[in-house]
Amino acid sequence: MTFTSDSASTRFSGAFNYSTSDAISSSIAVFKALSVDDQLAVLWYAYTEMGRSITPAATGAARLQLAQGLLNQIKQMSHSEQLEVMRDLAAQRNTPISRSYGILSINTKLAFWYELSELMVKGFIIPVPAGYQLSRDGSQVLETLKQLDFGQQITVLRKVVADMGVDPLAD
Repeated sequence: MTFTSDSASTRFSGAFNYSTSDAISSSIAVFKALSVDDQLAVLWYAYTEMGRSITPAATGAARLQLAQGLLNQIKQMSHSEQLEVMRDLAAQRNTPISRSYGILSINTKLAFWYELSELMVKGFIIPVPAGYQLSRDGSQVLETLKQLDFGQQITVLRKVVADMGVDPLAD
């Protein structure tokens, strides 16, 4: 099913009137329908805007050292290569890095994206381009995330990062 801006707007229009689980599932569905670049931007904005509360859950519960090798590989790449790796992860393209990411636990994947956003802020990883404008649907996902409580935000983020990359053990 393809989502247009109108269909995404319809999905969000009453999400909080029905139940929080509707808001969570709607956020996930609309996120997955975003362009790869908008998915990456939503993740970056979510981690930078809400990241202070995400940090303890992401890094405290995960074994980030398992992802450190991937992060170090990405840091050594040119900015264009870094962007391509992030796009490959979001698009679930079958690459060596996507397969390595695919075997990480969900909590480690959550921590991986948090650390990636931190490296972007520090200038080690290509940042979101200055003036990048999220699509209307991307902005709606981000605004809905902001309205959810911490546990619900983590639920959405866990689901979207869990589905990224390629599980080399899957058929």
